[in-house]
Amino acid sequence: MYCGVASRVCRQRQKELGAGRHDQAFKYLGQDFQTLRDDCLSRGVMFEDVHFPPGPSIIGFKELGPKSSKTSGIRWKRPGEICNNPQFILDGATRTDICQGALGDCWLLAAIASLTLNEKVLHRVVPHGQGFQRQYCGIFHFQFWQFGEWVEVVIDDRLPVKDGELVFLHSADRNEFWSALLEKAYAKLNGCYEALSGGSTSEGFEDFTGGVTEMYNLRKPPTDLYGIIRKALDRGSLLGCSIDITSMSDMEAVTFKKLVKGHAYSLTGAKEVLCRGSLEKLVRLRNPWGEVEWTGPWSDRSNEWNHVAPGHRREMQVKLEDGEFWMSFSDFQREFNRLEICNLTADALSSDRLHTWSTSLYEGAWRRGSTAGGCRNFPATFWINPQFKMELREEDDNSEHQESGCSFLVALMQKNRRQLRQAGQDMETIGFAIYEVPQEYAGRSAVHLKRDFFLTHGSRARSELFINLREVSSRFRLPPGEYIIVPSTFEPNKEGDFCLRVFSEKQAHSEELDDEISADLQEEVEVPEHEIDERFKALFRQLAGEVKLPPRDESPCSQFRYVQGHGGETFDQHKD
Repeated sequence: MYCGVASRVCRQRQKELGAGRHDQAFKYLGQDFQTLRDDCLSRGVMFEDVHFPPGPSIIGFKELGPKSSKTSGIRWKRPGEICNNPQFILDGATRTDICQGALGDCWLLAAIASLTLNEKVLHRVVPHGQGFQRQYCGIFHFQFWQFGEWVEVVIDDRLPVKDGELVFLHSADRNEFWSALLEKAYAKLNGCYEALSGGSTSEGFEDFTGGVTEMYNLRKPPTDLYGIIRKALDRGSLLGCSIDITSMSDMEAVTFKKLVKGHAYSLTGAKEVLCRGSLEKLVRLRNPWGEVEWTGPWSDRSNEWNHVAPGHRREMQVKLEDGEFWMSFSDFQREFNRLEICNLTADALSSDRLHTWSTSLYEGAWRRGSTAGGCRNFPATFWINPQFKMELREEDDNSEHQESGCSFLVALMQKNRRQLRQAGQDMETIGFAIYEVPQEYAGRSAVHLKRDFFLTHGSRARSELFINLREVSSRFRLPPGEYIIVPSTFEPNKEGDFCLRVFSEKQAHSEELDDEISADLQEEVEVPEHEIDERFKALFRQLAGEVKLPPRDESPCSQFRYVQGHGGETFDQHKD
């Protein structure tokens, strides 16, 4: 326990000095790319990653387990053994570099496809200066955002191959490998390849950007959703969409017009075109399979393109059967159910003015018997959940189209759940509620509200759903004042770690709430040894053992070590 506390304190001090930013990323598993590459080059050897060695264990544990037919015949090869003239990135990183393999990680591939639209963000994740020519020794590195900090992940370039082809993510160009290596690095971060199966596109979005995702129900869209989409694309935000399924038999079922249910698509463009004298709103989507495209209006071969000016048609039309297609915005809203937009700086997309929000991040944990109280349906234990105080001080800038108040966004994210899949655990069902601080506690910090308060006071706001996604987020507007946020799992006694992020349009103060801990200790009275009962001293020696003093010349550090060594994709949704 003490080692864990010391490690967290040390890490926190490093973060205060700037570590964890994208330009000073933490080294995952202590592996430093530059040091490892220089060592391999000096010795004239190819890098072999001892932390993620080729073999069944890094492929999977269930459907892709060691005895699965899907994994039989897999060989591990470096790109130079797969093809002639391998390239890291060929003619720029584009959406067509992302083709799905034998892994159900379309959510991740949709996020990677969107990532290629923002070159600055792409090269934060995929650093420059990597390739198979200059200083090549089989080592590559990538950066990911993880729960408030950036980490650098190092891998070797041995990739799983079957019948001469890459088993998982690959590029349309056989000799391009950046996307396959990126997927391997992400699999390492999450434990194995199979841990990436199933998920929400927002998870990939956030791990590539550190941004925050908002979800839109296309059955109840905002009035200016098309404008929101265009502004999001202009700002470099990442967008994904999907069609809900009603049962597992619907998963990846193909509709009459060739859309795939339960499948993650990237939304990569939005444009208005003049057709037959009127403007038509269009959106461009990409299927990470690299094939199977929409066959309705504005699809690749549809007649609508014949009524568009030739210049616009040449500019917009995409290659046949490459997985990318246009469709009308009205059809998009009709056919799809969910839209996810990852805002890189939590900008208010409903505003015409760019601005950066104030951000606070807190880490916490739910533990059985102490802080895992479940949702408000369990009043006897709800109050024991962690509580975070937020003070909204300034109202938003006045707008004639909105009510006065303080805008903020709350995002609750559960940590490290993919790594726990091999142990049979998965995402918990999570959500949060927001309460106004009672007047008697206003201005106080060391307060943890008790059971009676929650029995007699309703919440001022809450997450729309409790859902087993990695993150639940909602946008709110409340009057200035003090509020507490209570994050929880749906049921009590569900354990897990989480981080809570609060984004506010104006400056806001937030902190974790807890009871003040104090003790009134009596002054110690020293008892002479001759007054201690001999039977007590004998019992003490029996339990504690004989004292072993270190040699006189032993250093203080070794004494400390001696002492320390003995310290020994369907989602469950619940309305709350």
